[in-house]
Amino acid sequence: MTGAARPAPARPPWRLVREGVQRLSWGVADQAVGALTNFLLSIYIARTLGAVQFGSFTLAYVTYGFANNISRGLAIEPLLTRFSGLDLAAWRRAAAGSTGTALVVGLVTGACASLAGWLMGGTTGLAFLALGMVLPGLMLQDSWRYALFAQRLGHHAFLNDLLWAAVQVCLLLVLRSSGHANVFGCVLAWGAGAAVGAVVGAWQAGVVPSLARVRGWLAEHRDIGPRYLAENTGNNASDTFRSFAVSGILGLASVGYIQAAGTLMGPFRIIYLGLSLIVTPEAVRILRRSPRRLPLFCLVLSVGLALLALAWGTALLVAMPRGLGDLTLGELWHPTYPLVLPSALALISAGATLGAVQGLRALNAARRSLRAVLAGSVVVLAATLVGAELGGLVPAMYCYGIASWVSTLLTWTQFRTALQEADVPLPVWLLPPRPRPPVRQEAPTEAGIG
Repeated sequence: MTGAARPAPARPPWRLVREGVQRLSWGVADQAVGALTNFLLSIYIARTLGAVQFGSFTLAYVTYGFANNISRGLAIEPLLTRFSGLDLAAWRRAAAGSTGTALVVGLVTGACASLAGWLMGGTTGLAFLALGMVLPGLMLQDSWRYALFAQRLGHHAFLNDLLWAAVQVCLLLVLRSSGHANVFGCVLAWGAGAAVGAVVGAWQAGVVPSLARVRGWLAEHRDIGPRYLAENTGNNASDTFRSFAVSGILGLASVGYIQAAGTLMGPFRIIYLGLSLIVTPEAVRILRRSPRRLPLFCLVLSVGLALLALAWGTALLVAMPRGLGDLTLGELWHPTYPLVLPSALALISAGATLGAVQGLRALNAARRSLRAVLAGSVVVLAATLVGAELGGLVPAMYCYGIASWVSTLLTWTQFRTALQEADVPLPVWLLPPRPRPPVRQEAPTEAGIG
């Protein structure tokens, strides 16, 4: 046995639990800062600038989400699934290529957003011009957050988001005190905070984003990157197209009401997105250590999030008529309140889906997750637009909430298939139903005939 590597001593379960709780705490805390700043920005615009400018901000915001999902598909998802928990040197090389790719995505999408703003003109055009200026910083700052969590440096990501929030709040206060608050200035203030965080993120990681490594990064991960790109953008493209289509059918103010209802779901999304930061690396580690535990991990994650979403939606329905609606949304709360229940249905569905999504990530089953996302996006988009055309805003949102559960079912079905393809034993609750054997009918005896 001379020279043989000794296996690492097994750590006690309580220590593994404590480490997991610490990682979860940093993920939730980091997402809380980011979600809270976006929540406050949305509330500020809704109360100060009115429904039309809030609708313009909403269109810019969903476009930012589209660009962000391009970055996550090409730059972040490969980093999380293939470089989580590796040695520092390998992580730094990967982080340089990943963040460089995110920066390129920000530059390209920023140029497109600026061109769109120049062509559109008006209030929406101003929002897009500002968005084009800040997208590179937004993409780069977001990539640092995930890169830091992949190396279990969640506290650094938390401090980075805290800096972003501080800069944004200070700039918004300056805009308000100077009397120059409009959608253009608010978007610039939001993105300027992210740009500061992007610069500080490079110092925290000790890594400089490498534009020279972008081509190599894309080539190295061409087996999963394009699929994650299609998956992320397919889902977000559905949301983006839905917002633009609803604004065309029902008016720009309707998009503002939908965004207001989504903003009320923000506190739950703090937990949801905070878990997303750390769950993919955690699922990868569980798959490496004990593959048969992965389905249970995904089930517990989905059930827990669905129950939390149910509790939050119920609290909103009860508290909004008792003062919370006026406190958060001002005059917008009355037309927004009927949208809370269908928005909560969609939110519960998102929680129920997350476990299956993270399981597919851990299995590197990009093809399966892409099928689930594209099929679900088509169902949700079609249902929402039919509801808007035939019934108006409230029926459209109910169609959206119900169709989201169809997407949940499709995702879990793909996860079960991916487990079978990876030879991971299926638990009883994931086994497909067995057909019942036909009931045998005994032939009549001779005595019976006689």
